Amino acid sequence: MEKTWAISGVDLHLDLSRAATGPGTGTGTGTGTGTTAVGAGERGVRAALTDALREAVRSGRLAPGTRLPSSRTLAVDLGLARNTVAEAYGELVAEGWLTARQGSGTRVASRTAPPRPAPAHRRATPPRTPPPPVHDLRCGPCDVSSFPRAAWLSAARRAITAVPHEAFGYGDGRGRPELREALAGYLARARGVRTTPERVVLCAGFSQGLALLGRVLRQRGVKTMGVESYGLWVHRGIAERAGLRTDPLTVDGHGARVAELDDEARRNVRSVLLTPAHQFPTGVPLHPDRRAAVADWAARTGGLIVEDDYDGEFRYDRQPVGALQGLAPEHVVYCGTASKSLAPGLRLAWLVLPEHLVADVLDLRRSGEWGMGVLDQLTLAEFINSGGYDRHVRAMRLHYRRRRDELVSALARQAPHIRVTGIAAGLHAVLELPPGTEQATIQAAAWRGLAIEGLSRFRHDAAGPSVPSPVPDGRDGLLVAYGTPAKHAFAGALETLIDVLPPAPAPTP
Repeated sequence: MEKTWAISGVDLHLDLSRAATGPGTGTGTGTGTGTTAVGAGERGVRAALTDALREAVRSGRLAPGTRLPSSRTLAVDLGLARNTVAEAYGELVAEGWLTARQGSGTRVASRTAPPRPAPAHRRATPPRTPPPPVHDLRCGPCDVSSFPRAAWLSAARRAITAVPHEAFGYGDGRGRPELREALAGYLARARGVRTTPERVVLCAGFSQGLALLGRVLRQRGVKTMGVESYGLWVHRGIAERAGLRTDPLTVDGHGARVAELDDEARRNVRSVLLTPAHQFPTGVPLHPDRRAAVADWAARTGGLIVEDDYDGEFRYDRQPVGALQGLAPEHVVYCGTASKSLAPGLRLAWLVLPEHLVADVLDLRRSGEWGMGVLDQLTLAEFINSGGYDRHVRAMRLHYRRRRDELVSALARQAPHIRVTGIAAGLHAVLELPPGTEQATIQAAAWRGLAIEGLSRFRHDAAGPSVPSPVPDGRDGLLVAYGTPAKHAFAGALETLIDVLPPAPAPTP
């Protein structure tokens, strides 16, 4: 007789192979894939089912509140009589493992585990540590609470409705052509990038793009990548894991000293990673003379510049600094991302490649380990083409500028001795501190519930993400990310920040 399959309910995997055995019972087996229990008496199978359910709840595999299949559905899945399942459910309800209510079905009961005594060696009073932060002014994501949910959802609906079926296949290794075309137009208009859609490669975040480039460079025989002496340790780590040594270029008030690339000791450096529009973390743009100089270096030596334009849209006091790529399209890889303009959780970034790199990057993409989804690509393309992206960026630029102005005004009133730099663009400012005061200020802030970072954390010679540089250079400072705190909490965060800053020096008699 053909088996009847249940198509409603939830899937539940149960192993009944441990059914009691003995005279007249045999051994029962069953799984959520429909394997039929065989050779087991009714009582033996019911005991096995009861034990399997009890163990699934006890072990935590079935969490409290989980709704179980109906007795009819589970009986069909396991090839048992419905009464056998109903009786097993009833026994476990009586024991308190399950609950059953009319109209709500059978669920795993909530159970409070008894407190476990701490081991003797842990019962001593732990050392005092700062409390969890109440305010967080550390650099990181943009204001994700301002993500344009309604506009994004509308763009997604339009994109999915209009896209051809083939868009949901594996597709081009460069990413969806709709987004590559939209980005080529937007980047030319807004950032001065010179490209075609064929030279745009989409990535699951800037980190993936940098890892791709690092692997390609290493395959081409490049061994060293120049980096800025202040920068994000994550990016240095990605380059190093790709097999590249990182060689720091000094950063001053005009950005990276790119003339150091011509030093005799760096004659083997053939790639350099820069943040020319808004150096991270110091906040200065690369001086025009240095932009021209590094483009000339790349042309003379056949070197490659990797341009990280992580927040190029957010400039407040003058016209945006255009992309360095516009000076030397065949020697610059332009790297952009939606992480600051929209949200890092989208994992959307793009590389604009010189023509000679496209084939190598695509060959590496075809290895299968660098994939990404298409739905958000399609949505961003529609968001750009409809004008929604421009509107959102302009609104966020105004929002962040107001936050920056609030920070600068509060410091001017209450801590005028603290110099604020890097405020022309981006989502953070740099507060210059007296030499030797950075770590003490960070600790004082932590005890007041304020999480904040110092400049030394981002030096090339720092030991890691939570370890400041062991080499002082007289540049003590704090990075203040003003974009992320909630509106109601920003004033309190600023008040705490100002309270922990070093006092003004005593006047000279």
